[in-house]
Amino acid sequence: MKMTDLKPARGAVKRRKIVGKGPGSGHGKTATRGSKGQNSRTGGGVRPGFEGGQTPIYRKIPIRGFKSIDKTMFDVVNVDQLSIFENGSTVTPGDLKKKGFVGGSDPVKILGNGELKNKLTVKAHAFSASAVEKIKAAGGTTEVL
Repeated sequence: MKMTDLKPARGAVKRRKIVGKGPGSGHGKTATRGSKGQNSRTGGGVRPGFEGGQTPIYRKIPIRGFKSIDKTMFDVVNVDQLSIFENGSTVTPGDLKKKGFVGGSDPVKILGNGELKNKLTVKAHAFSASAVEKIKAAGGTTEVL
């Protein structure tokens, strides 16, 4: 047996569909598009969501809610998560990003969930009132950036 004798299994190779190349292609004349009508034309067809003139579903469904373009989205960190930092250290948003608590694109807000045992200087863009209380109770300080 030689390399030239090898052939793919029967039915494994399918002929490519050649359209719009005349009667010899087997898909000549209308190129499998049918005759006349919107879908037979170049650039024809209907837009996404078009339902044949019937009122489309996206117009039947009511609009709910409102999304403010001025709302500030914060990366939030709870006070109990700050316990991994050493006593007397300064915690910045950069430090929180290195530890994987925040993504880094949004401003950071510290929330007051949990307890804090270490004395820390915490720098962030915003603090909740309970977070400020708990940080000061542990002997630390807060600084708004």
